[in-house]
Amino acid sequence: MSFEVSILVAIIITGAVLSVVFNKLTLFAGFTGCVIAALIFAGSGYTGIVIMTAFFVCGVIVTGWKSSQKLKSGLAENKTGTRAASQVLANAAAPALAGVLFLLNVLSYPLATLIIAACFSSAIADTASSEMGNVYGKKYYNILTLKKDKRGLNGVVSIEGFLFGLGGSVLIAAIYSYTYGWNINALIIIACGTAGNILDSVLGATLERKNLLSNNAVNFLNTAFAGILAAVIYMVW
Repeated sequence: MSFEVSILVAIIITGAVLSVVFNKLTLFAGFTGCVIAALIFAGSGYTGIVIMTAFFVCGVIVTGWKSSQKLKSGLAENKTGTRAASQVLANAAAPALAGVLFLLNVLSYPLATLIIAACFSSAIADTASSEMGNVYGKKYYNILTLKKDKRGLNGVVSIEGFLFGLGGSVLIAAIYSYTYGWNINALIIIACGTAGNILDSVLGATLERKNLLSNNAVNFLNTAFAGILAAVIYMVW
């Protein structure tokens, strides 16, 4: 094992241990995160690891932001904010799969990296828009009817939340572009992240409200959709 890889392994394990110690992840979720991080590194190198870390850190921040206010309003996921392995997989299984497909020579390295970035662009957009939108939103609308609806319900959005989500996608695109330069791929990452976020709301307003899909399933589908859309645009462009 090279020194560089050894450092990466140490960083991943340290991050997982700290996440478990500070109750951000369950023990099994921490182990799951390590496996996913390894696959993402295989498909996109250090850029993918930084993107994944940015998503996780931002997720922790926005989830904990004004948590007491969200708890009182019944909008917080749980009292501790500790994420289970199922939640880790919901947000990161799709980009990890891109890493697997690269290892199997199905995807090229540039395409795998773009897909991974697009998946996390959608994941961070969804998390930021819902968590921050529930705090700073002024008016809330059903994504399908655009009529006013109750804050916190599946498929209910706000302009403020959408802007926070867009900001999250821009952050992921900026990290990607720091390595590969600002080009059309940055716009693809932002556009696909936004599209995935919108799909999440549509699925929330329809299938999730009818208990036909769980929140984890919706999260997986929105990230997978963003990654597939990015791949299609990349190959057609």
